[in-house]
Amino acid sequence: MPGPVIGLLILFAGLFVAQNFGSITSASVNDTTLGRGASGLLQHLSLLFVPAGVGVIDHLGLLSSYGPVLFLALLVSTTLSLAVTALVFTGIKSWQSGRNAS
Repeated sequence: MPGPVIGLLILFAGLFVAQNFGSITSASVNDTTLGRGASGLLQHLSLLFVPAGVGVIDHLGLLSSYGPVLFLALLVSTTLSLAVTALVFTGIKSWQSGRNAS
């Protein structure tokens, strides 16, 4: 798992804990050390993707060899994840509306 993803997960967990178990509201997060750190990271978010771009350029030969297969895999996985997300959303929405009706 890439470092930026791990860092964003840790940041999310910190904000979640601070909001639910601390005396921090959504409006006052910017006044905390965690909020200032998050704002600083978000200002330079594009820099966190430089290693991934360098990795793609470094393995350009593999990309040219396996590019069509990778594209097909990305297309299929994206389509499947969108379909599953839509099905879960409609299922939860109908479950919620049935629950509210009773």
